[in-house]
Amino acid sequence: MTDVPEGKPDPLLRIADLAIDYRTGRRRWTPAVRGAGLQVDPGEFVSLVGESGSGKTTLVQGALGLLPPVARIRAGSIAYSGVDVTDWSDQRMARVRGNYVGFIPQDPNTSLNPVKKIGQQVIEAVRFNAPEARTAAQHRKAALESLRTAGLKDAERVFHQYAHELSGGMKQRALIAIALAGEPKIIVADEPTSALDVTVQKVILDHLVRLREELGIGILLITHDLGVALDRSDRILVMQDGRIVEEGPVRQVLENTTHDYTRRLLDAAPARQAGRLEPTSGPRTVPTGSPPVLRARALTKSYHLRGGRGQQRQSRALDGADLVVRRGTTHAIVGESGAGKSTLASILVQFTAADSGTVHIGDRKLTGLGRGQLREIRRDLQFVFQNPFTSLDPRFTVGKLVAEPLRAFKLATGKQERAARVVELLRAVALDESHLHRLPSELSGGQRQRVAIARALALNPGILVLDEAVSALDVSVQAQILQLLVDLQAEFGLSYVFVTHDLGVVRLIADDVTVMRGGVVVETGPVEEVLRSPRHEYTRELLEAVPGAGFTGSGASGGERVGTLIARQA
Repeated sequence: MTDVPEGKPDPLLRIADLAIDYRTGRRRWTPAVRGAGLQVDPGEFVSLVGESGSGKTTLVQGALGLLPPVARIRAGSIAYSGVDVTDWSDQRMARVRGNYVGFIPQDPNTSLNPVKKIGQQVIEAVRFNAPEARTAAQHRKAALESLRTAGLKDAERVFHQYAHELSGGMKQRALIAIALAGEPKIIVADEPTSALDVTVQKVILDHLVRLREELGIGILLITHDLGVALDRSDRILVMQDGRIVEEGPVRQVLENTTHDYTRRLLDAAPARQAGRLEPTSGPRTVPTGSPPVLRARALTKSYHLRGGRGQQRQSRALDGADLVVRRGTTHAIVGESGAGKSTLASILVQFTAADSGTVHIGDRKLTGLGRGQLREIRRDLQFVFQNPFTSLDPRFTVGKLVAEPLRAFKLATGKQERAARVVELLRAVALDESHLHRLPSELSGGQRQRVAIARALALNPGILVLDEAVSALDVSVQAQILQLLVDLQAEFGLSYVFVTHDLGVVRLIADDVTVMRGGVVVETGPVEEVLRSPRHEYTRELLEAVPGAGFTGSGASGGERVGTLIARQA
């Protein structure tokens, strides 16, 4: 970026009074960013926090020259090291994105080319940013160095691999390597860890902090997770409805929060909530001596994977896993990707058949049953999927989605009776009749998940298996769904199997917890016991990786938690 002067005291990035609109009709423009501004100085870690729809990604796209054709910058300015780039062409901005600012997108699964090896993709970034200065051998050497700088220890091996051969954390580090290829002065990371397990997330964020400290790179992190921002940032900016509503150092934001929206985000963060959630109807009655409602014994499951040259290898997803769920309680299953927790959940509802082992609901054995027998049992055992954006048929209205199981099991034969039951179910999940005729595309993520829960409740089940049911939601929406689950459990006496990778959420809603790693149960017991005194090193690793864990203590007051964080930041 030859236009940017060196050695000036200007901020690496300064956005001033930026206004961005989207075309929503032939002559209609809708504002998405309304006079927002921010700046990032050399060696500074700044976090931009906000929920989906707040405008934070649009703000960053505007700064990088990546706005879609239906968007326009109506007012304001964007400057890198004092050079105004607001009206620069895409061709000119491409040079900025390459060798001045490195961009790390959110999803490595869609950002990496699946048919090119990782090394080739990094080399392309190196060649683009220095086309005249290096030979092919020098390009390769620079690409390997970029992979090592991104934290990939076995850079030679990764260089020759495809994206599908890497874990989620390794893919994200490959994107960091591509971002570093042009030796940028600032890195912009758009939700780089939202799809990752907490331990992998910690590694990625630790590495971004290390790059800032060792190379003096400025970091702008875009996230919806205030816990992550509080843990890592020098300064935080909170965005709502296209505006920056709060800005300041971490200590200031925590001690002197000025905006209600920031307060709500702080209160909704799992790491900042003390103790288990209580039903809104009153104190929770903890079941004592509850009999088992669901039991799994010695479950094993292996998958045969196709390797190179037609060879096959076996992957053990479950290895002798046990689980006991007490009636009227919530049993959480925790572990990273590949731990086997989703495979276990799938076997519990018999979506997947185990190689060996048994599953019982009460005295009824599920394993080995035929489709007709399972159909009847599933009236008492329902499943809520992770992603509400894909689990609902986009062609069906909300009313039709919730009524579907009633029709299938002929529980409400009359049209009026069925309509009344659908309205009753929607009210149970805090949705009114105005949602009946809406399509899923017309709902927010939290509303879609409420519809999915309402549909699961249609058959009056005793057990719900929820597979990462809140992991795709913003923190405040997540808090609403968790409170809803607690309220429904108190009202209907439901039993939950709650699959998650987030121990911060477990502490809020679970009675018992099972920790899994590599298909094996490494620890199980009451939540208080496991979280206060974990026996296994892996459980301790998960606890330490929870965003905000460094400033939260079980049973500590809000003031004590804030005080601990301030001591760390000082």
